[in-house]
Amino acid sequence: MKLNFTGCTDPGLIRSNNQDAFYIDQEGRFFIVADGMGGHAGGEEASRIATQEITAYLLANWESSQPAQQLLEQALWSANKAILQDQENHPERGDMGTTAVVVVFRSQEQPLCAHIGDSRLYRFRESQLEQITEDHTWIARAIKIGDITADEARVHPYRHVLSRCLGREDLHHVDLQPLDIKVGDRLLLCTDGLTEELVNQKISSCLQDTPDLDKIAISLVEAAKEQGGHDNITVILVAVEENS
Repeated sequence: MKLNFTGCTDPGLIRSNNQDAFYIDQEGRFFIVADGMGGHAGGEEASRIATQEITAYLLANWESSQPAQQLLEQALWSANKAILQDQENHPERGDMGTTAVVVVFRSQEQPLCAHIGDSRLYRFRESQLEQITEDHTWIARAIKIGDITADEARVHPYRHVLSRCLGREDLHHVDLQPLDIKVGDRLLLCTDGLTEELVNQKISSCLQDTPDLDKIAISLVEAAKEQGGHDNITVILVAVEENS
């Protein structure tokens, strides 16, 4: 199989700055989306550091004998450590943090996803959209145990409160999972600036409209802006195709 991919980010219609960051390895080995938070440009800095550190760690150790799972986990710990160090050096950014969702394709190993926070990975297969990651939010947990419904969650005042993010001393666990991928699948990595605005049905219809990934990415961003564009919007699309 071969991978085709694209990505884009947009500040949206309300925010003056963009606290999202993303990185696409041009060889298709890994993909990163991060959504920063924190005043004094802290969010921008946190997502930038995370993307930069994860990339640097993966590139430096890609050929090592470490299994992909260990490699990916260490990359996220490295990012957490770098953000904590920056907080120490710049106390005005002491409250900054960031989400991260990372997908890794390493030959001879099963594709992997790691995530922290509420940036998401979806898989679109045979016209069905499935959310692969589970948000690390108070709300996601409340839905899971039946305290509130998914519809109530969409407008809940605490829906943005993260239970886990990079940039915290008390981060003890990174969620990693193997990915079931086959030819014809499309993966969507995105920040909540997309999913806050668009219901699954709308995301699916954008993914189905055209084989052109760049057009899909733009249509997703534009659709989110049409719904208000209240936050920064970032998407990466990865299409799994036959070897030509």
